[in-house]
Amino acid sequence: MTRRRMFLWIPLVLGVSTFTSNAMDCNLSQYRSQQGLTASLQGDSLAVLWAGDHGASLRMLLAIKSGTPTIEELAVRSGAANWGVLARNLSPEISTTSGRRRTGHGLPEERRWDVYWDAPLAIPGIQTPYGNNPDMPRKPEEIRRATAVYHADSCEVKTDGARLEVSFPGLEMGIFAGRLQFTVYRGTNLIRMEAIAKTEEPSVAYIYRAGLKGFSAKDMDRVVWHDTGGDAQKYEFGGAPNQKEVPVIVKNRLLVAEGKGGSLVAFPPPHQFFFARQIEANMGYVWYRKDDDSSFAFGVRQSESLDGYNYPIQNAGNNVAQWSRTVWPLYNAPPGTWQRMAVYFYPSPQGAESAREAVLAFTHDDRYKPLPGYKTMIGHLHTATTADLTAAGSLDMQPSWLAPVRALGINIFQNAEFHGDGHQHDPGPIRLKELEDYYYIARRNSDHDFLFLPGEQLSSDTYLGGAYEVLFSKPVYWTMKREQGRQFIEQDPKYGTVYRVSNPEEMWGMIKREGALMIYSDPRTKLAAEWWVNGEAPDYPDAIKNTEWFRSDLYLGAGFNNIPTDLSEKRICEKRCFSALDDMNNWGGPKYLVAEPDTYKKFVGYELYGNSTVDYVQLERTPTVEDWSPLVRALAAGRFFVTTGEVLITNFKLEGKEAVSADVEWTFPPEFAEVVWGDGKTTGRKILSMTDKAPFGSATVRIPVDLKGKKWVRFAVWDSAVNGAFTQPVHFSQQ
Repeated sequence: MTRRRMFLWIPLVLGVSTFTSNAMDCNLSQYRSQQGLTASLQGDSLAVLWAGDHGASLRMLLAIKSGTPTIEELAVRSGAANWGVLARNLSPEISTTSGRRRTGHGLPEERRWDVYWDAPLAIPGIQTPYGNNPDMPRKPEEIRRATAVYHADSCEVKTDGARLEVSFPGLEMGIFAGRLQFTVYRGTNLIRMEAIAKTEEPSVAYIYRAGLKGFSAKDMDRVVWHDTGGDAQKYEFGGAPNQKEVPVIVKNRLLVAEGKGGSLVAFPPPHQFFFARQIEANMGYVWYRKDDDSSFAFGVRQSESLDGYNYPIQNAGNNVAQWSRTVWPLYNAPPGTWQRMAVYFYPSPQGAESAREAVLAFTHDDRYKPLPGYKTMIGHLHTATTADLTAAGSLDMQPSWLAPVRALGINIFQNAEFHGDGHQHDPGPIRLKELEDYYYIARRNSDHDFLFLPGEQLSSDTYLGGAYEVLFSKPVYWTMKREQGRQFIEQDPKYGTVYRVSNPEEMWGMIKREGALMIYSDPRTKLAAEWWVNGEAPDYPDAIKNTEWFRSDLYLGAGFNNIPTDLSEKRICEKRCFSALDDMNNWGGPKYLVAEPDTYKKFVGYELYGNSTVDYVQLERTPTVEDWSPLVRALAAGRFFVTTGEVLITNFKLEGKEAVSADVEWTFPPEFAEVVWGDGKTTGRKILSMTDKAPFGSATVRIPVDLKGKKWVRFAVWDSAVNGAFTQPVHFSQQ
């Protein structure tokens, strides 16, 4: 044993005599010791030591007390300084609330996991925009709440690249059962604690809360956070004990406990934690609870409803205040799938602000990092901006969404206006004036590096099937209906060329004449009654795959967002989105996925970052409102990648048909890179593990793969928190 190794173990030996647990029984057959990442049985505990970031070392002693996995001690130090003990005798606290997933929208029972308009915890339930789900009203007994209990008698230690996993069996949580797992990563202070559990119930939708309890209010005497206005706040445990958790509405999704030995940050996974909703109102995703005069608990949470916070959703427009209560879909838990209910902790020898800054580095301070040669784009947002500013009496007012969106580092904001607001189906003067105002607002809110891109989402009554967005390359005046006696194309003295569309041929004719792009919204979900065919809700874009317009290069592809959310998946929207992408490319020419949050009003303080993905489009400069054709050309050529923000991909290229490579950078410890291909009928993939890579890294990732006989190929990278990025498919006919 080296002198350095002996020095690290001295505090462990000194602490062993205080343990009261039984001797640990741990399976270490899959453990491999390595520098900066070790585990060792020390009497009645398992000692885990690892090298963190910025010269920090960390120590966690794990034990089993009365069947419950326990953190006997959590300590951290900087360099060769003395160890600072943050906490002792911590136990996990994890709970779920579950309801029943209904089918709805005419979908068969096996498609219930694809439903969007569902709110399993809403009793008795209310009318959705497209009709109630079947078998309503919901019954109170459908809702079940459970807190995890533990019957652990052993543990299993596994080394996976540069990470160490310690699992404890015997977790029971109502309808869920499985194990508790702690994961630490060499090169970062991160600790991931998670319940990995499954249910055999047939139609479960659920949320979870997770944290640690048993913190000493003497050693860690306060929790601190930044409110949504950015001001520092704190609570020093001077009040009476809490009966329930105290939700805290914070900026950046993190809460810090601070004390003499340092700080401990709690936060959820940045993106997978959030199931899709209509608005991003911040519900308070972290919590603390003073249990008695000497101890407290804290962690992360999902809210059971939108109610109870008095947020300004009554002004959200488009009946969103009502609809948002019908869209609280929770997570899917298909039978037998291992759901991973995670919370992250970040111990630090520094104070709360330094610890907070260290955690924010994982998300670039909740801002999409600038990349030379790229512009960031976010799309499919229903903001009702024209109606709002008209009602306010000034088109020169700044929209409520402008400040929080620009704070994300967005260069191009693709709006989807007149979605329930305005007069989208007016055949004449009202709609044209609204378009005029819309373009005026877009010009006034764009600048040298920000484009308010005016767009619309259309539906099947706009002739071409399903719900889709049309992306012109400049302001275009057109109507979706034509009055008797008017022509398809007219010259107006005020507006110039005006299209008055009245049938599918004219709609498609306008799109071709203008070189506009079409993007199918929310593929294979949100199947509304208005899109039904012969009494059934068909899949889209499947139902239009043989049409002239879908086969055209002008049909760009489909939207990408986190609908539905399944915490067993290793990729966001793993099944629905990527199956649609791969199928579209097997059907015919190149088709792409475009990031689309698909939400409504936005205000400062909303949780936009966690609910968003963006496109990085290859552009040297941000286009203007008068001509955004460079953007349209870049999208049509597939010169963009989609990301949650923590993983970036540049210089993706094919090396003949023998390999693919790309330059990749990441923040969280990476999980894997993959190559996916299709031959026109089937899809295949090759996965390259990246668990040996340190966090905050970059590399040229090369994957040898035999692509002979293949039609197209794409590339993706995903990290340990299920953040990721993917390129668009490249067809070999394009080479």
